[in-house]
Amino acid sequence: MNGFYFAIITAVVWGIVPIMEKMGLASIMPLSGLLIRSCGVIIGAVVLAVFNREVVSLALKADIKTVLFLASILGQIFFYNALKTGEASKIVPIAGTYPLVSFLIGIIFLGESFTFVKAAGVMFVIAGLFLLR
Repeated sequence: MNGFYFAIITAVVWGIVPIMEKMGLASIMPLSGLLIRSCGVIIGAVVLAVFNREVVSLALKADIKTVLFLASILGQIFFYNALKTGEASKIVPIAGTYPLVSFLIGIIFLGESFTFVKAAGVMFVIAGLFLLR
């Protein structure tokens, strides 16, 4: 399966999960929800690691910089606070504009190309943000 199909499946999963998280946050604080979610991720990762020991050995060799770059705890805290206080139908698409940030950082720091197609995509994202505000 290629990256496109993985991305589509990701979009479906990430589209469903915030609705379940919003329902779960109704009776708890956002940080408590994040703790519960993180425990679920750890349990799931351990179960998957049991079936793929090579992943575990490679993960144990990761340096602290790699670990810090992969840890998105701040984003999750802000997202859960937004989700708890706002409408999921607005919060999720707005938070989902993170590719715009990645696009800009990729151009500035990684030297990635700026094309007309990418620029058009950025304009659509910005238009979507304007409409959802």
